[in-house]
Amino acid sequence: MSTLSIISFLTEHADKKTVSFHMPGHKGSAVYRRFGYGDFLKKMMDCDITEIPGADNLFQTEGILKAAQEKYARLYGVQRSYLLINGTSCGVIAAVMASVPKGKKLIMARNSHKAIFNALVLADIQPVYAYPEIISEYGISGGITADEIERCLDENPDAEAVILPSPNYYGICSDIRAIAEVVHKKGKTLIVDQAHGAHLRFFRKAEFTDMPESAEEQGADIVVNSIHKTLASFTQSAVLNLNSDRVDHYVLEDKLQMLESTSPSYLLMGSLDINAHLLEEHGKTLMTEWYENLMYFYKEADTIKGLRIIGSPLNTDAGISMDITKINLDMSTAGIDGSRLEELLMERGIFAELTTGPILMCMTGIGNTLEDVKRLIEALKDISACCSAVPAPSPEKSSVPAILKEKLQLFPVPQDKERIPLTKGAGRICASSIIPYPPGIPFICPGEQLTDEVISYIKQLRDAGEKVIGINDRGEITVARQRT
Repeated sequence: MSTLSIISFLTEHADKKTVSFHMPGHKGSAVYRRFGYGDFLKKMMDCDITEIPGADNLFQTEGILKAAQEKYARLYGVQRSYLLINGTSCGVIAAVMASVPKGKKLIMARNSHKAIFNALVLADIQPVYAYPEIISEYGISGGITADEIERCLDENPDAEAVILPSPNYYGICSDIRAIAEVVHKKGKTLIVDQAHGAHLRFFRKAEFTDMPESAEEQGADIVVNSIHKTLASFTQSAVLNLNSDRVDHYVLEDKLQMLESTSPSYLLMGSLDINAHLLEEHGKTLMTEWYENLMYFYKEADTIKGLRIIGSPLNTDAGISMDITKINLDMSTAGIDGSRLEELLMERGIFAELTTGPILMCMTGIGNTLEDVKRLIEALKDISACCSAVPAPSPEKSSVPAILKEKLQLFPVPQDKERIPLTKGAGRICASSIIPYPPGIPFICPGEQLTDEVISYIKQLRDAGEKVIGINDRGEITVARQRT
C-alpha cells in the first residue's frame, strides 16, 4: 500500500519554505496576515459553509455575494462582474456558449487554452483558427494581430464571435483595442481570456503606464480573469466581467449556472472578497511594491553572464507588448536549457511555472516579496558562475507554436473513433485533443492530421517525463476509425 498522501506532500512542501514563482499569486499566507486576515486563516474550516440564511446564493445574488460582484464591477470599470468558483475555464466556456449559437462558428486563437476547445464540443461550435505571430528565435507564440482577425472575419462573415488569450502564457499581449475595433465594425462579440492578466488594470490604476492596458480598458465585450493566478484569491477562483450589451446578461448567467458547481465554495468566494478589499484599500501600495521588485530584478539580472530575458523592460523586444510580471529566463548560451535551469533552481528551493525549450518562465504575483526576488537573483548568479561545470543539455526540443506555424489541414471532426499507438499515428486524423500541460494549449486538435513531426515532438515530451493529456498509460491516442 502506498504511503503517499496529498496532505503529507502539501505540509512537507510548505515546511521547506520554498520560493514560489508559479501560480497562485498570493504565494502563501503572508499577504493575508499582513493586512489583517490571519483570523480568517485560523477559522477556515469553520468558514466552510453552504447557502445558509444570510449567505446569499451564487446563482441569484441579492446580498453579500451581490456586494462582492458589484465591488469587482467597480474595480474593473465594467457593467457586471460574476464570481467564478470553477476557474476561468468555466467562465470562457460560458462566454462562448452565450455568444455563439449551437452549430455556428467561433473565430478563436489557435493557441487558446483547452477549455475553449472543450466549449466547441459542448456546444457543437465550428472553430475558425486565428494564428498568432511566431517569435522565431524561441519558437513561441506572440500576439494575435488585428489583421489576422480581420482576415478570419472576412473569410467567415457568418462567425458569431472572436476569442483569444491576452496576455498569453509568456506575458505577450495582443493589441486588443485594434482587434475590438475590427470585431465591432463587423458586428461581432469579442471575448478575451485574460487568465494571465487579472492584475493589469491595477498597475495602470497605480499609474504605471508602461504596463499594458487591460482588455476591459481596450473595449473587449467579455473578459475572464484568473484572479488566483497573479492576485490574492485561492486557486480555482476567478471573475468574469461583462463589458457591453452585445451579450444578454440573462443568457450569460444561465450558461454560468449550467457549468458552475451547485455547491460553490464559500472559502473560494471569501478569498475573492479579500482580494477585492486588498485592491480597494491597498492596491496602489501593493502594485508599487510589486513593480519596484520587478525593476530591481531586471536591473540585477542584466548583469548576470549568460542570462537573457525575453521582453525585459531594459531591452524591449521590438513590436512586443509585454506583461513584465512574467519573467522569461534563457540561459541556453551558457549551455543550460529551460528544463535544466528549472532543476538547478529547485535545488536552491525556487520553483518556477513553465519550461519551453530554452525558456524557463517565472510567474510573479502580488504576494512575492523583495526577498523572493533577491533569492532568485542570487540563485541565477550562482548558476551562472558554475555553468562551466553543468552538463550540456540534451538536444533542444521544438516548441508547440513553432511546429504549428504551418497551418494544418482540417478535416471534419470524427465521430467514429479508435485508439492506436502514438507511433502508428502518422497520417491519421486526431479525434481527441493532445495537450501538453502546462501550458494547456492543445498541440493537436480533433480534425487535424497527425504528421511525423508532430509525433516526434510528442514523443520528446513523453520521454522527458512531461505531462501530456490525451495519451494513455499504454502510449495510445484517439483517432478517426479507418474505413476498410
